[in-house]
Parts: sequence; C-alpha cells; structure tokens
Amino acid sequence: MIELGARPLTLAEVAAVARDQAQVRLVRAARDRMTASRAVVERVLTGDRAIYGVNTGFGVLKDRVIAADQVRQLQLNLLRSHAAGVGRFAPRDVARAMLVLRAASLAHGHSGCRPEIVEALIAMLEGQVTPVVPLQGSVGASGDLAPLAHLALVLVGEGEAWLGDQRMPGALALRGAGLQPLTLEAKEGLALINGTQLSTALAVLACVDARRVWEAGVAAAALSTEVLLGSFQPARPEVQALRPYPGALEAARRLRAYSEDSALVASHADCGRVQDAYSLRCVPQVMGASWDALVHVEGQLAIEVNSVNDNPLVFAASDEVISAGLFHAQPVALAADYLKIAVAEVASLSERRIDRLTDARVSGLPAVLACVPGLESGYMLAQYTAAALVSENKTLCHPASVDSIPTGAGIEDHVSMAPIAGRHARQVVDNAAYVVALELMCASRALEFRRPLRAGLGCERLYGTVRRLVPAPDGDRPLASACETLARWVLSPAPVRLAEEVLAS
Repeated sequence: MIELGARPLTLAEVAAVARDQAQVRLVRAARDRMTASRAVVERVLTGDRAIYGVNTGFGVLKDRVIAADQVRQLQLNLLRSHAAGVGRFAPRDVARAMLVLRAASLAHGHSGCRPEIVEALIAMLEGQVTPVVPLQGSVGASGDLAPLAHLALVLVGEGEAWLGDQRMPGALALRGAGLQPLTLEAKEGLALINGTQLSTALAVLACVDARRVWEAGVAAAALSTEVLLGSFQPARPEVQALRPYPGALEAARRLRAYSEDSALVASHADCGRVQDAYSLRCVPQVMGASWDALVHVEGQLAIEVNSVNDNPLVFAASDEVISAGLFHAQPVALAADYLKIAVAEVASLSERRIDRLTDARVSGLPAVLACVPGLESGYMLAQYTAAALVSENKTLCHPASVDSIPTGAGIEDHVSMAPIAGRHARQVVDNAAYVVALELMCASRALEFRRPLRAGLGCERLYGTVRRLVPAPDGDRPLASACETLARWVLSPAPVRLAEEVLAS
C-alpha cells in the first residue's frame, strides 16, 4: 500500500502503480491539509477578492471576474475547452502514472481542492479506469494543460477511458467500475490541469526503464568483451581509482564480476594484443558517464514527483493565495533531454560491439556469426537494424528544452517543451533496449563458437538467461521475434536482479 502524504513517493512506486496495479491511499494528515487549504478558497468566494482561477477567467482572460453562481460552470468549461490534445494516445502505464502523480501533488494541500478529488483519482486507479490522453498538445508550461484536461474530463463523466482493456466513454467507464462522476467546485478544475504530470510520467517511466537498459548494456559489454577476446585490465579498480567517477567505478565493478573465473579470459592472457577498440576498452568511461547522468535525472525527478506544481498556490497558515510558476516544467524538460542523451550512448557503444562481433576481420569468429557464411547470412542484419536505431536516436536526442514558442497572448512567453523531451526519451530508451537485445543475441552466438571454453560465471549466467528465452539457432532464422523477446527482458526488472546476484556472488 502506497500512502500519499505520509512520506516521499519514489520513482519505483510510481512505476509500481502505473504497471503493477500497486494500491494507493490518502493518509489522514494529507486530508487535513487539503481541508485547510479548501477553507481558504471557500472564504475567497464569500469576499470581494479576485483570485486567479477561483473567480476569474484563465490565461489571457485572467481579468474577467466570474459571478459566484457561475464558478462551477467555470471549472467544467475549463476542462472542456482545454481538452485540445491530438495524436497518438498515451500508453496506459503513462496515463496511470499521471493519475497517481496528480493525486500526489494535490495531496500536499496547497491547491485548494477537496480531499474527494484525490480520492476520486485513487478510485480510478483501483477500478482500472484509465483516461484516454492524447500525447500531443502541451508545451510544458502552465502545466500539461491539454493532456490533463483529457484526464480530468473522465472524473466528471466526460471524455474517454479504458475500463480494463475496453475503450469507452468516460461516463460508462466510471459506471462500470461502480464510480460516480464528480461535480467540481471552485478552483478544482484548474487544480486538476495545472501540473507537469504528462511530462513527469513519461520521464519517470523512461528513467526506470533506462536503469534496466543500462544494466543489460553493461552485462552485454562484458559478454562481448569475453567473446572478442578483449582485456578486462581497464576495469581493474586501481586503474579506475585514478579517475574515480562514481559511474565508471560501478561499470568497472560489474565488468569484473561478470568475467570472474573466465576460462576465455585466461586463454589469451599472453596474446600480445596491446589495446582494444574503445567500445571494449572505454566501457567504464562511457557507460559510467551514463550512470552518473541517470543518478542526476533520478534526483531531479524525485523532487518533481514530490512537489506541488499548481497555480495559484494556497497557504492555509497565512490565509494567502499566491500566483507563481511552479507549473513550469523546465526542470523536467532538461532532465528528460539529459536522460535520452545518456541512454543513446548506451546504444551507440553497443552497436559498435555488434559491428565487431559480426566482422570476421576483427573478431576471429565466423563471418556474420554464420555456421556456413555465404550460404547463410547469420547475424548480418542485426548490425543494420542496430545502426538504424542508433541513427534514429541521434535525431531524437536534439534537446527539446532549448525551444520555446510563446502562448497565451504573450503572457506565457517562455515554455519548456517538456512533453516532447519526455516522449523522445521514452522512444530512445525503447530503441536502446532493442540494440542491447541484438548485442545479447550476437554475443551469445559468439560464445557458442568459442566453446568448449567457458566465460566468466556472471557471463555464463547471462548466456543461460538468453538461451532460455531464445534457443540457439539452427541455420538462418528471422531475428525479429528473438529481438522482441530479449528487448522485453531488457526492459524488465530482470537485468537489475541479475546484476545484483552477480555482484553478490
């Protein structure tokens, strides 16, 4: 049970709610905070103060004062008018992450909405009611307005949602889950849409997956280094201590663990080769830099996940309502851009090793890892596909966060484009998973050509995992389905568990 308002929410918990249906509840302390901030809004409504979004219009219409008897209609109109998203729909794990992230933000008690709003979001998660949210239409400032409006419409019985695997009108989805639509009070529509939840959901899930891709990438690098008869001397602790970046130390530690007690490594101890190619020799430096980037991104996203990103902000202790810019998603945009660059380098290094594995001129292995080169094309196209994915990543890695187009009649004159950075980060991570999967296929095949010599204990465990998922080939076969299977493994928690087991052994 994940208790909102009791302690900080972790990225892993967000992923658990999004993908594994972990349960959520709102703690009493959070309810009390929300009730206190709601009382401030109620007092505003009985006075003559004009407070943005409570009794005024929105954006360029901020100076239009709304009569007290129209504030409910104002909130409903806001959701309807702002549901302007287009394009492909967010995957359901992303939409579920949006639900829990918005609930967590509102639970801080600085948004002026009733606890019933958060409880309704939690009920949708429990009832498997997942809003249909278009991915395009947000510029990442003033919040992810359009995507969140689509999400919030379901709460009031409009829009569209999935109930389990069935897509239907929002009202039917609520009814099917035994839920009732809400009637929004003053400020509550704005509180539901003024946040960074699409951008953050995309970035958080991509970051969780990126750690898995990184672990699989280091494991693949260890196996490839073994079968290419490369040296593990660059991974020695006394070498890395001379330039002790934390990520480089972590990558080198894993390389040593995977290759421990390797007969393959011992077989060429005196081969006379002076240096390996960078894709083997510089794994600690390249993969280590990506590790350090992931640690930074995780820290940034942990702050965002546990923050208020609303406007205006309600301070119950001082009875104040303050307009600010906590909805601006620039911190998320920069983090997502950094994330995709870091993961793209994991794939880039992996593709270079695939190239060496399939090139008999440098590998000493059969050409393209085929049993009968010429008659069979073996793994030739593994490198082509990896090259295509790596090239696509280079385009996706253009930083979205350096762009800005003013909106809102010039009032919202700088925006973050964080949703674009988040979408691209997710695609880069998926592409990198395919590349690492292709390397695992090639390195495992290469190990079979090195038999009867055995690789290190960790590499043999990795090889066994690959072969349980994808049996050894008997001649040419389509590579696509095997790659899909291994990519799913790369994106699962399994590579992290394998690394932990190898490091502990």
